[in-house]
Amino acid sequence: MSGRGSAADGPAVVVREARPADADAVAAFTRDTWGERHEDYIPRVFPDWAASDDPDRGTFVATLPPEAAASADLDGREAGDTRVEGDGTGAADAGDPEAVVGCIQAVSLSEWEAWGQGIRVDPAARGHGVGTALSEAALDWARERGATVCRNMVFSWNAMGLGQSRAVGFEPETEFRFAEPEPDAAALDDAADAGVAPLADPDPDAAWAFWSDSDARDHLRGLALDPDESWACSQLTRERLAAAAAEDRLIAVGDAAAVAGFAVRTRVTEREVDGETTRTATYGVAAWRDADAAGTLFDAVAADAAAADADGAGVLIPETVDHVSDVAANRVSVATEPDFVMCADLTGDL
Repeated sequence: MSGRGSAADGPAVVVREARPADADAVAAFTRDTWGERHEDYIPRVFPDWAASDDPDRGTFVATLPPEAAASADLDGREAGDTRVEGDGTGAADAGDPEAVVGCIQAVSLSEWEAWGQGIRVDPAARGHGVGTALSEAALDWARERGATVCRNMVFSWNAMGLGQSRAVGFEPETEFRFAEPEPDAAALDDAADAGVAPLADPDPDAAWAFWSDSDARDHLRGLALDPDESWACSQLTRERLAAAAAEDRLIAVGDAAAVAGFAVRTRVTEREVDGETTRTATYGVAAWRDADAAGTLFDAVAADAAAADADGAGVLIPETVDHVSDVAANRVSVATEPDFVMCADLTGDL
């Protein structure tokens, strides 16, 4: 599959399926993507992406002739660090060199939802239409598999990424932030005095009814973190709540009248940093009635995270003044910046 270029931009970008042999080239231009903000995860996951034979995901790289990406300032990088041997499906004939200058992955989340992630462009290849070519390849892949929407996530401070998303047809859908309660086995010791208490055997249908009529669902457009794909968002369904309840991952609080809030533990992940293993419990969404209910809910989440032997926790919450201030009023830490979810409608004319 080929991207589009113009005479002004130079050689046309050619997008092809990723190969394991592309991993070093991709790592070369993604090691310092975000500078001092945080580490880029792409060098860590791309080898697995490229080696995967999963029909529900497509990983692509953008390629150019080596000389097209050789004239820019490499900022300390070695010349030719993105050069690979072509196989005839990229910018070069089989056996000739080509430069890998971008990557992206598209994932099928449901029969109608797709997700785009990990788009990166080598700074040395900017101005060649690399981002557009990669995005179009991912959207075409999603359409071919029957998706009617494709979403992505962009950091709120990433103006270039936001602009690129809008340029290829993504529109703003919602924004969220992560609350970060400290795991605490004793967090619920005083819950009986709060008026709202944890529910010992949460009813997923009651949680669904609460979600269906909540301002959290309205703001999030029904989205929560996907249970199978890390850091992707898809529609929260009644069936997913039932599965969470069956697996003791549904946390709910309420009073004598009704459910007053719930959260869903999506996953617990481990990561080794400086020789130490850190466990993080991630909750794909949380919704609550008021600040008091939020307090008990986040105490329940803190206790649940401790029971999961987690060292930290992150809870997806709507990015609204009410929700963020409810969390802060209960002295729970909140991430300093929100994340944006964008959505492309794939049902229009091609």
